[in-house]
Formats: sequence, structure tokens, C-alpha cells
Amino acid sequence: MTETAGPVLETEPAAAVTLFGERIELARSFTNELARRGEELGLIGPLELPRLWTRHILNSAVLAPLLEERGRVADVGSGAGLPGLVLAIARPDVHLTLIEPMERRVEWLNSEAERLGLDNVDVVRARAEDVADDIVVDQVTARAVSALSKLIPLTVPLVRSGGQLILMKGARVDEEIEKARKVILRKRLTDVEVLELGVGVVEETTRVFRATVD
Repeated sequence: MTETAGPVLETEPAAAVTLFGERIELARSFTNELARRGEELGLIGPLELPRLWTRHILNSAVLAPLLEERGRVADVGSGAGLPGLVLAIARPDVHLTLIEPMERRVEWLNSEAERLGLDNVDVVRARAEDVADDIVVDQVTARAVSALSKLIPLTVPLVRSGGQLILMKGARVDEEIEKARKVILRKRLTDVEVLELGVGVVEETTRVFRATVD
């Protein structure tokens, strides 16, 4: 009886070098380790390897140009390090605080930050709402955490006045914005917009909800 081979890691797309530049070897190392251990640790699903670069790594990396130069950024619900560790690799000038409540994921984030020599990363084991009095950053990001109506109240308290939310969302982001209208008004967000990142660079573009915090 012939054994069926498991999913194979996606071949690195040409856009990876464009997005990571001289940091590409770190990106490759992180991607390979996530491919090797991600399913075992519950970080990615069993079917993600054939699209790991496209759907997860590059999907996160296209956010890097939106980060303020030498800024402070919090990634809420960092999980596997998407986008937090990817952004720390792509933007060594930016300090990333990765906020994650699950111990196993926190261990992964710490071990990868250390293994890759990312001295611009701090990992905090907590829920966002529990550290609002302790963390103030220029920008907050999050990926696949929850709908905007729930995510905005969790992230706004972490951001300084004049800072930004840059929240990664899916194709139904406009629907989410409609449902979150009251929250957007209550939290006094301004300059609300949806950006499509990676057009002409990556196969699957990334949608981002961006808004300024009063």
C-alpha cells in the first residue's frame, strides 16, 4: 500500500525578494520553521503549506510600508506571528509588541524572535483589553482576530492620540465597516479608509482597514 505524501510547502514566489530585500533569508527561515512546526503547534491548518507564502507570509509583508519609520506597533492576537513577526523581519527599524493570550503561541513567538535575532520584538502574554493601561503605541494591527465592531474597541485604547489602526481584513471589509458605524463614531475614528495592498506585486492582495485615533 502506497503512502500518500502530505502537503508540500509552496515554492517561494518571486515577490518575496521584492518585499523582504536583504532580509529575505530571515523570512525564509521563519517560513520554513512555520512549515515544519506550525501544524503540530496548532498555528496553521494542515492544508496551509501549499499556500503558506502567498496566503500568509506575503499577505502580511505587504503591510510593512504602512508602518511609521522607527515607530511602535502592537500586533493584537499575534498567534503564529502573522503579521507581527513578519513585520519585525521586514521592518527592523520598527518596534513590535506582540500581544497573545495563549501560552503555547507565546512560547513560539518568543522562541522565533530569539532564534531569528529579532531584537525589535517584545511578546506579551495577555488579552488586548488587559494591557490597555500599560501599552501605548503609534499603530495597532491585527489579522483574523474578530469583526471590526468587536476589534475596534479592543485596539483603540492601545493607540496614542493621532495614531492609527491598520487592521487586516477580508473581502467583506465594507460590510464590517457598515456594521461597525456606531462604534467608529463612538470611538471618534477619522480618516477611515480601506486599502488594497500588493496590487501588481503579489498574487493575493491584502485589504486593510485604516483609521486615525483621536
